[in-house]
Amino acid sequence: MRMALPIHITVNLNSGLAEMAEKLRIDYNSPVSQQESMRIFRDIIAPVLLGIAVFALFHITIGSFKVYGTSMLPTIEEGEYIMVSKAAYFFGEPKRGDIIVFDSPQNPQTDLIKRIIALPGDKVEIMDDKVIVNGTPLAEPYTLEPPHYLMLPEEIPTNHYFVLGDNRNNSSDSHRGWTVPGQNIIGKAWITYWPPYQWGRIRSYPVTVGTPVADFNTRILALKTLCLTR
Repeated sequence: MRMALPIHITVNLNSGLAEMAEKLRIDYNSPVSQQESMRIFRDIIAPVLLGIAVFALFHITIGSFKVYGTSMLPTIEEGEYIMVSKAAYFFGEPKRGDIIVFDSPQNPQTDLIKRIIALPGDKVEIMDDKVIVNGTPLAEPYTLEPPHYLMLPEEIPTNHYFVLGDNRNNSSDSHRGWTVPGQNIIGKAWITYWPPYQWGRIRSYPVTVGTPVADFNTRILALKTLCLTR
């Protein structure tokens, strides 16, 4: 008799579980449960998935950066927060005059912001307080002051960009002997959003220059000779 009780209870439990499972199956297939499932998907799951998709798209196409230093005065001030369009160059190439944020070629852990002055294949030199690209002195209304230094003529390598800060005499940039590889470019500076009084679109000035000049190599030799004799 003592052995029969557990068997009886087990049978009853099994029967109860089977009956509950049957009820659950019937309830799940009922029109009311289907409507409830659709309501949960519409009101909870779908908005969450949409939010994740929007966040991922925002992260891929837009970046937020704080500006340190004064190398881009007067265009961008120290301490400003800017939004950078990572998608700007998905379907096009960087242009002269674009302000870009990029990984420093000298320290990849550091992000820098400068203006593109010359493209791959361009010839650049700096003399007489002028930046000269392909033989054309640039008109630069965006600079704080003209560059008071000399840079010998240089041809920009393939897939590299020559960049300068708008604060020409207080900027560590391409006039110090380095250029920016295309793969280092994060995106194009787009909007200043903080502080509020500085809010607005960051303007890029188109820079129009001629084709590389024919006597470029002759000018390099002349300048090198001049520097050696001083």
